[in-house]
Amino acid sequence: MSTTTNPKKSKSQSVKASVASMIGSAVESYDFFIYGTASAAYFGSVFFAAQEPIFGVLASFATLAVGFFMRPLGGYLAGHFGDRLGRKVVLFWSLIIMGAATVLVGVLPTYEQAGVLAPILLILLRMVQGIGFGAEWGGAVLMSVEHAPKARRGFFGAVPQIGIPAGLLLANGAFLLSAQLFEGDMVWRAPFLASLIMVVVGIFIRLSIKESPDFEKMKQDKTIMKQPALEVIRRDWRIILKIMGLRLAETGGYYITTSFVLSYVGLAAITDKSNVLIGTMVGSALGLVSHLIYGALSDRIGRKPVFLMGSIFTIAFGIPMFLLINTGSVIMIVVAVAISLLFSHDPIFAVESSWFSEQFPANMRSSGISLGYNGASLVAGVLPFLAVAAFGWISWIGPALMVVALGVISTAVAMFVKETAPVKTRELTVKEEVAV
Repeated sequence: MSTTTNPKKSKSQSVKASVASMIGSAVESYDFFIYGTASAAYFGSVFFAAQEPIFGVLASFATLAVGFFMRPLGGYLAGHFGDRLGRKVVLFWSLIIMGAATVLVGVLPTYEQAGVLAPILLILLRMVQGIGFGAEWGGAVLMSVEHAPKARRGFFGAVPQIGIPAGLLLANGAFLLSAQLFEGDMVWRAPFLASLIMVVVGIFIRLSIKESPDFEKMKQDKTIMKQPALEVIRRDWRIILKIMGLRLAETGGYYITTSFVLSYVGLAAITDKSNVLIGTMVGSALGLVSHLIYGALSDRIGRKPVFLMGSIFTIAFGIPMFLLINTGSVIMIVVAVAISLLFSHDPIFAVESSWFSEQFPANMRSSGISLGYNGASLVAGVLPFLAVAAFGWISWIGPALMVVALGVISTAVAMFVKETAPVKTRELTVKEEVAV
């Protein structure tokens, strides 16, 4: 039987898998991020009876952190079943779980209506959200990376990463639009309820793509493990910890920039929160293109150099970002937030899918990247809370130094992680582009 493959058909499958993964990721990211925006702007007063605004924000960010704490569990389950049953089935169920929890948040009673039951229900649904989101990323990027040609994994792996800024763009846009269309509680409820439409679309798209060829080969070669998640922890726990360290600058800096700063400008009476949302939307819109550029660049010069561009910029820009925000100028605030996303977050995030995936063998890959990626959430989840506490203690310099420290940690860890885009692969990338 011939083993030759049609290059055009293979490329078509790569594009289809990447785009489908990106759209599904955008839907789940929207669900996860509207909670972060609502926590910063609304939930402190809606679900908690705090007398001081800062305590309401702290309580709200504590429930935000709960979702992050549940992500490792979602990552463990998704990794295990992704390596056992396939990447596609995990993507389907993660979307169902995430969507159901999000819509239910939109119909919750407030503290004024139900008392302490309201925040309890909110926390429970946030836990479900965390599990669903933790299950999402590993399967989405693997469907893209494993369908892609080896010489183009950086580029195709960056495509589903676009789902994150796309989801954030949709989330912030939903709140800005909702504020224009509705009044009262419907301002924050409408974005959650709108998730139902997006989830239906996401499910339809994900059912249309084929299973990962790497997983199909695992079935054919009978290399599927009974306990892949436990096995990868036993064999490659060092790599998992390194991935967690690599993610701190990206995920930690991201949530301080998007969630904490949204509360900070209000607590410090600097400007209206909508200006931060505009900056986030500008940065997210630029991210729709920048991720592809950074991903393609990693195929040419390597994953690590592109990663270091972002982690080193995080160190350099942590304090200047807050200085720009403190001017109170709308333009400076928008520029500060957008630049942070474009040059700190995007180069790191763009290469994570390919770089992390290439650290593990196929039969433990879903488990390895899911555990490492979501393990970092244990730290990232408390950072907006700690940033608010640091601001209350020593003003803006506390959160700014937190961003710098995260960049230092990720940069140091990157020095000890192997490059996975060898020179031979990079040369092949150039040849393929010339041939096309």
